[in-house]
Amino acid sequence: MAELPPNIPSGAVPPPKKETGKVQPKKETVRINLPPKPSAAPTIKLPTLPPGGPSGIQAPPSAAAPVAHAPAPRISAAAPAAPSIAPPQTRQPAPASRPAPVAPPIPTIKTLDKVLIYSLVALSLVAVGIIVWGFLTVKNSVDNFTS
Repeated sequence: MAELPPNIPSGAVPPPKKETGKVQPKKETVRINLPPKPSAAPTIKLPTLPPGGPSGIQAPPSAAAPVAHAPAPRISAAAPAAPSIAPPQTRQPAPASRPAPVAPPIPTIKTLDKVLIYSLVALSLVAVGIIVWGFLTVKNSVDNFTS
């Protein structure tokens, strides 16, 4: 009696290795000496903003200067010291008037653009109407076919 072949495990079998006549060259490792890393990152100084802020308009020099307080009145030794009722008034410089920033002109839509916009809206509505009409026509013919 003939013998049965040996049990072969079921599952994935690795594909047979292809033998090619080419020999793969061995890769060589090359070391490159790099310069050492700096211990601290160099500091970069950023430019400071003008007193008026990031906009192109700068504050007038009188407004940018700190407010100078008037010197306190001297009290002479001969005059009796009287309690003051109100602190001395300090004079603040009047703010320089700046012209109001002018807004850029608002672009308007030209007549040709308006005509194109309205015609595209009308064509879109016509296209939607044609699509709805087509769906209703197909639905009616399917209903007539099934009944």
